[in-house]
Amino acid sequence: MKELDAYRGTVDEIIYMNEDNGYAIFDLEDADEGLITCVGTVPYIKCGEILVVCGKWVNHPNYGLQLKIEYFERIEPETKDSILTYLSSGVIKGIGAKMAQKIVDMFAEDALHVISDTPERLSKIKGISRERAAKINESYIAVQDKEQLIMFLQKFNISAGYAIKVYDILGKNAVEKIKENPYILCERVRGISFKTADRVASLAGGDKGSQDRIKAGLKYILTYYAGGEGHTYLPREVLIFYAVKMLEIDAQSAENALVKLLSEHQLVMKKTKEGQDAIFLPALYSAEQLIATCIKEINERMSDSAFKNTDKEIEKIEKEEKITLAEAQREAVRCAISSGITVITGGPGTGKTTTINFIIKLFEKQGEKIALCAPTGRAAKRMTELCGRDAKTIHRLLEIDYREDDVLREYSRGNAEALPEDVIIVDEVSMVDAILMGALISSVKHGARVILVGDSDQLPSVGAGNVLSDIIESGAVSVTRLDTVFRQAEESMIVVNAHKINTGEYPVLNAKDKDFFFVEAESNEQICEKVIDLVSRRLPAAYGIDAFSDIQVITPMKKTAAGVYALNEALQKVLNPKDNKKPEREFQTRILRSGDKIMQIKNNYDLVWKRSAGDEGFGVYNGDIGRITDVKTGQVTITYDDGKQVNYENSQLEEIDHAYAITVHKSQGSEFDTVVMPVFRGVDKLFTRNLLYTAITRAKNRVVLVGQQAALAKMVDNDYEAKRFSYLKELLLNE
Repeated sequence: MKELDAYRGTVDEIIYMNEDNGYAIFDLEDADEGLITCVGTVPYIKCGEILVVCGKWVNHPNYGLQLKIEYFERIEPETKDSILTYLSSGVIKGIGAKMAQKIVDMFAEDALHVISDTPERLSKIKGISRERAAKINESYIAVQDKEQLIMFLQKFNISAGYAIKVYDILGKNAVEKIKENPYILCERVRGISFKTADRVASLAGGDKGSQDRIKAGLKYILTYYAGGEGHTYLPREVLIFYAVKMLEIDAQSAENALVKLLSEHQLVMKKTKEGQDAIFLPALYSAEQLIATCIKEINERMSDSAFKNTDKEIEKIEKEEKITLAEAQREAVRCAISSGITVITGGPGTGKTTTINFIIKLFEKQGEKIALCAPTGRAAKRMTELCGRDAKTIHRLLEIDYREDDVLREYSRGNAEALPEDVIIVDEVSMVDAILMGALISSVKHGARVILVGDSDQLPSVGAGNVLSDIIESGAVSVTRLDTVFRQAEESMIVVNAHKINTGEYPVLNAKDKDFFFVEAESNEQICEKVIDLVSRRLPAAYGIDAFSDIQVITPMKKTAAGVYALNEALQKVLNPKDNKKPEREFQTRILRSGDKIMQIKNNYDLVWKRSAGDEGFGVYNGDIGRITDVKTGQVTITYDDGKQVNYENSQLEEIDHAYAITVHKSQGSEFDTVVMPVFRGVDKLFTRNLLYTAITRAKNRVVLVGQQAALAKMVDNDYEAKRFSYLKELLLNE
């Protein structure tokens, strides 16, 4: 069988069609082969159309042999019968079956040319006014434009699904716009990279030294090289260095394009205190500037404290709750009362939750309205459990609206409509990036207080910015460090070892009757085998815990035999093996099977969810974990840990991934009963002390490390922290 098989035929029956993304399952009648079942993205397909399809044969476990389409081409109908079938299909707005018959009766084989080139002639037909004729022409041209765009982009391996996105953004004459400047693809359409746009330009004979190319390349570097590594800006010389290397151009050409972008206000330049030129994407500079301005305003505009004698109020609650606060906790409470904005930071077991609950009770006694929030769904759920009050994601609190470009998110709240609460308490602030913090802090009403809680020793946010560290280091707000580990917490080797690791000491391993274990394994393949055995057999048998809901494998990287990809594949085979009774589907390189453990890997504020109780809403967020509960044709259903049930269409499946094993970054803000972590040798920039610290502090009841003790020691010794270029600290110091 050839690499791709090609067939020409007529669409006989449409079995399934998703109007939004064009994914279809249909039967094609080929003169030689008979009926062929085809699956793939073929937008606006109608019965009776003539198609040429190219693809590979796949054997679906439930539906048998299907042709998985990679390319297709529509053949314009030429005979009266085929034109009538096409016009009767409803593909052109304003033409139904009866009107199609009238048009073909009058114009025969010229019908489509009349609609396209001389639509005014349609008004000769009874029931078609000149205005209706113009609308029919407009609809036909739009269909032709979309089909032309799909055909054009297929040559560059850009799928029909993305072609629809491109058309929605660029509108009519999209092909001409792309030919004029291929780089609008990566600038305007999320998901199409600079490299793809560059390939389109190259195959179209584009000039490597064109200013359009260099300008797009510079913005790509700032978006993906900078934002992807957490920077909010790049120093000018670093940006030029990357541009010369990636674009294969000289430094002067890069400088010329940069000057042009700055003059057009497509980029922003500011001086650092060291005299460097800092180059920003406008959205990221605006976010950091907004945070700095709002912090100053919140501290200045805070209303007078309602507390006459803070220490007496603290003592009252201590007696009521039968607890005694440590001095650092008392100071944190005082700062929360007396400051517009304050930070409480500390490691595990230092009493952050006790302090938060104390602050909540104080403000509730004064009749203050309090909002609790965290950056992820799992972190918000954990906050709800620890505080006994409803906590929301920051996104839900802000009632976020979402635009296609994630960097330029629009928020329905802001200074025009402030949050109604008097006190905003934000947990896991180390995870909050500059864009999200800007949105949150600009929504605080006049006189309200903001309390930021987090562990500054954990990994910083995945998104751009160094928000918590910059705020702490600036000295612009009151900061309380909780550094005393309480006696009860000291009973846990997880807590003890976390603090040891954080100060560069080696952890205590395998202490009798404790909760921190180390299992030796030499090679990454052996690590993988032992992790599978621990998760599937040993830990559930020893502790009566569930392999899916209670155990989480957290690994430092995605690749290698002990990385996310290999572990997910291996754990799926053991925990959720193939079974003819379990529906499944292939997506890219993965098998999505009913029962699989799944994580949402990007924020999607538009996804509709429902719960069995009957409530429904929008939004599933990066880090949410659930299980696949159904797999149907063109749809996968996931039920998340908080009960949200979400139906994913084909085009949305890139937003989910298996979660039997996840990276340390993806685990941030979550807490799991048991954490199993592979420990092996890797690059120093990744295998760091704070990565290890972050991973083990995700565990509530036990940690099991699997691997080489020498590799563990090396991670503890490695206090490397990647430099993040962020400007918030300087803005706060200058406010």
